[in-house]
Amino acid sequence: MSGDHHDHHHDNHYSDMQARVRALETVLTEKGLIDPGALDAIVETYETKVGPRNGARVVARAWSDAAFADWLSRDATAAIASLGYTGRQGEHMRAVFNTNATHNLVVCTLCSCYPWSVLGLPPVWYKAPAYRSRAVIDPRGVLREFGVTLPEEKRIRVWDSTAELRYLVVPQRPAGTDGWSEADLAGLVTRDSMIGTGLARLPETAA
Repeated sequence: MSGDHHDHHHDNHYSDMQARVRALETVLTEKGLIDPGALDAIVETYETKVGPRNGARVVARAWSDAAFADWLSRDATAAIASLGYTGRQGEHMRAVFNTNATHNLVVCTLCSCYPWSVLGLPPVWYKAPAYRSRAVIDPRGVLREFGVTLPEEKRIRVWDSTAELRYLVVPQRPAGTDGWSEADLAGLVTRDSMIGTGLARLPETAA
């Protein structure tokens, strides 16, 4: 797997911003103006709820609109942009669709490229060397650790994100959701299901 197309400097914008945010956090905490625990809760909300809502809307539209799903499969960048979500640095998107035969998993082996525009903040584990190496070597084992056990006959395809191309997994639509609105469908789409380390929620667990 060649990695020479990776641009190791592309996320400096975010690193710089993160450094400033960290400095601000420190000052505010030292002054007693914020509780670090509350801050962690806010960050966790942005990682798991607020950020991924854009991606969830994209998936819900694909589940409920066959023409949009086809467009998403052919030109994800344009289809996603049509809903108002575009990358901050002009990176392209590709949507990969889970099927009965294939499960898709996204990783960035050399840095931590992540589809910010549709998933918000990347989870800490996405950047971890253990995930980045093992997702390629032993994807089935990594999925088991996330609580996802797939049939042996189901193929797992691993996609390596780059600065120029980032992936969005479209999970399979759960059974029992016929006639659901896009908003309700979006509620079944988790961040992890759009990375491939999880599946969409089942209707009975949505509440």
